[in-house]
Amino acid sequence: MSRDRTKTIAERAVGVGVLAGAVLAPTFVNDFWVDGILIQTFVLGTVAASMIFLSAYGGMISLSQLALMGITGYLLGNMVSQRVPGGETKGLTLGWDPTLSLILAVLFATIIGLILGAVASRSFGIYFLMLTLVYAVIANLFFGSVTQFGGFSPIAGIWQYTPGFVGDIVNDRQRLYYIALVVALVSYVLIRYLVRTPFGISLQGVRDEPTRMASLGYNVALHRTLAFGFAAFIASLAGVVYVWWAGQIAPGDIGLLPTIQLLIIAVIGGLSRIEGAWLGAFTFIVIENYVRDVAVPILGGSFNTVIGFIFLAIVIVSPDGLMGLWDRVWDAARRRGGPPLEPAELEQPVVGTSSA
Repeated sequence: MSRDRTKTIAERAVGVGVLAGAVLAPTFVNDFWVDGILIQTFVLGTVAASMIFLSAYGGMISLSQLALMGITGYLLGNMVSQRVPGGETKGLTLGWDPTLSLILAVLFATIIGLILGAVASRSFGIYFLMLTLVYAVIANLFFGSVTQFGGFSPIAGIWQYTPGFVGDIVNDRQRLYYIALVVALVSYVLIRYLVRTPFGISLQGVRDEPTRMASLGYNVALHRTLAFGFAAFIASLAGVVYVWWAGQIAPGDIGLLPTIQLLIIAVIGGLSRIEGAWLGAFTFIVIENYVRDVAVPILGGSFNTVIGFIFLAIVIVSPDGLMGLWDRVWDAARRRGGPPLEPAELEQPVVGTSSA
């Protein structure tokens, strides 16, 4: 059996074990872990997965994924919220049907993603990165300044208006946990499926050789636009679950700091492996909750200091993040105690820079 085949089997076994643990988690962890750690991991991991998809398979590092998540939350909040007599209610308070609002919020966010992707599709490298950062800043300033859509204060109580098939997620957080788990799993399966389709394969060609792909007749800008739209769709799913989890949406949720934190999550997990999105999110959230008061010699103790040192250590030891560290450990173990490479493996050329 080849080394790659053995590694694939091992990774699938680990994946099945993690999925089984996630399904059973509410039975052996406390409510804080279910609500504060794991649901948030699924939500932020799904947004980070949309970022890693663009990076690993499209060669595009986008800083607007959190903004697209927030846009979905704001659209849903404005559609479903209702005016409370004698109370202060932010947003348009349209009071639409929750199921219709859910569909429209995801649809409009995806269309917005396609439009933004079309504008940025001809930019590459640092120019693409900065353009998507501009998108994030514009979204933050727009929803913070335009009072008709929310203003500086949050749109609250969104989790009260959910479709009938969702049920009561305010008092039954395990129900929301499994919804978040299903959304994360569906997002992962969709990404893994898409990258194996003819579109996904040609997108990887656009990532590696855009000029050559254009000379072969492929529409490079269209491929990048559609990939950005698909990533916006994944981020919009996370946006729906986020407002159901938090119960509200505010401009600070899509500010510059959360945007940078999402990038840190993706880098910690690994920008070349989709699985790294949820691993990075879990690592970041656990550090945020449990390592906040650790004192660093000379510099003192704060969350930003601790996460900064951990981020620096991971980047130095493994530029591909924790998933890259897994690859390094596996390869080192195979070289030390495993069988030698087969001749076919030695002769096989390496194509591309990322793995599924």
